[in-house]
Amino acid sequence: MERTDLLFVGGTVFDGLDRLPDADSLAVSDGLVTGIGTSADLRARADGGTRIVDLQGRLLCPGLQDAHVHPLAAGILETWCDLRPAADREQVLKLVRTYAEDNPEKSWIVGGGWTSSLFPEGHPTAELLDLAVPDRPVYLLGADLHDAWVNSAALDRAGITSKTPDPAHGRIVRDPLGHPSGLLQETAADLVSCLLPELEPGHVRSALLAAQRGLHEYGVTAWQDALVGPYLGLADPLPAYLELAGAGALTGRVSLALWWDPERGTEQVGTLLHRAKMAQRVGLRADTVKIMQDGICENGWAALIAPYVNGRDSGGGRLTSEELASAVTALQNVGLSVHFHAVGDRAVRECLDAVAAAKARVPRHSPGHRIAHVQLVAPADLGRFAELGVTAVVQPLWAAEIPATREVFGPLIGTDRIERQYPLASLAGHGARLAAGSDWPVSSPNPVWGMYVAVTRRPSLSSAPWLGPEDANRVLNPAERLSPRDILRAYTSGAAHVTGVPGTLRRGALADLTVLDRNVLTRDAHGWEDARADLTLVGGVPVHDPLQELA
Repeated sequence: MERTDLLFVGGTVFDGLDRLPDADSLAVSDGLVTGIGTSADLRARADGGTRIVDLQGRLLCPGLQDAHVHPLAAGILETWCDLRPAADREQVLKLVRTYAEDNPEKSWIVGGGWTSSLFPEGHPTAELLDLAVPDRPVYLLGADLHDAWVNSAALDRAGITSKTPDPAHGRIVRDPLGHPSGLLQETAADLVSCLLPELEPGHVRSALLAAQRGLHEYGVTAWQDALVGPYLGLADPLPAYLELAGAGALTGRVSLALWWDPERGTEQVGTLLHRAKMAQRVGLRADTVKIMQDGICENGWAALIAPYVNGRDSGGGRLTSEELASAVTALQNVGLSVHFHAVGDRAVRECLDAVAAAKARVPRHSPGHRIAHVQLVAPADLGRFAELGVTAVVQPLWAAEIPATREVFGPLIGTDRIERQYPLASLAGHGARLAAGSDWPVSSPNPVWGMYVAVTRRPSLSSAPWLGPEDANRVLNPAERLSPRDILRAYTSGAAHVTGVPGTLRRGALADLTVLDRNVLTRDAHGWEDARADLTLVGGVPVHDPLQELA
């Protein structure tokens, strides 16, 4: 009889597709699943060397996966001036001032995490930031990782004046007299980020390891780094990944989406293929390329089919339709898939059109492409995801109405489009495969909070401490609620189509497992927000074991 190293008994088992009603136990040997069944059947395999974990009704599922995350930004923000705890403008300024006072040796004050809703008209100013730090340049990324807030010293250092033209696909926000206000949107942030002190390689490695620990704590065993390349002051993490993987320091199963430089064309395909092969030599999957097709609605750079309410026409995405189709075709031709960033319905349509064009030009079997964020999708395009085999990478935690939702989005996209945001159930109903991701540090990496929002379309109060009890009853488009089973699939077998890591439990599967402290498959989501990962295993080895169940 096959020996069992580890035996889980007495729980609820979800295999990545559905709950298994006739199974409450799972056996592991040599890092693989060797049996799924009843406690009575599997206990017979145990001997004196078998470690037995009594689940006591808890949920056992495939290791949770994050299909879209930014580990470097998440880890580095912990060491920078972190503004995420701030609930108002005054707290933001206090955090900046305190950080500057505590770090007098730093030539630049660098950080991030502020949100536009904390400032009048969503626009923080250099004048305001000068009150906190008048003597050194300051560069603060927005929580969305699309804009930067800088002070007057930073504007001066970069030589940005009223005569400086806006770069392509970016904007220097200006005051009524035409002077730079201190807010740099999209590519305009690079006018300052290129001057930042270079991150030390050790700092990058430490940030990636810190993010890895954080993901494991939430039950995440596999993830895709959704932007591997230099971006708005963040270093290219590929060298650090190569070193960490070579040293065996990556305990999670990491896949990489290599950055497509929108200023270059298809001549970069050879370089990307070379980078992919470098990663593959150390066991990292890097067969995906990230194309940023638009920005975000908050700054007016999401590409929309109909103009913004204020009359602004965003135009098309960063790449023209032909440029995008040529890029996807060239990548598909060498076996690389595309991970698109598309927030607006026009950008989503452009990405779908590019995939359709590439499939026509390269008729052989193509890799699975995916579109991330999909905040707005035109009704006519909902069915095209399944038709083209495109995965929708969704951020469930965003699919809720918080107090600033209508104040921020109303003047931009109007009530009708607010109510059509994040059409999760509509996409699923049209046959689209959903893969869930956090976009951390844009939002929390805790999958349970994302599951709660997907099932209820209510805000997760635990994920946003500034929310009050009155906010718990806000519901954003309840017709787009998902079932607990469907959202758990999106965090396991659905996300697997992005990471390339199997997300189902069966005999012979990798023993990447998560034990949640309660059964979140119940229809009633009450109490979900307090759920936690009691145990996280990769290949049968615990990487998070706060209860010391396998110590």
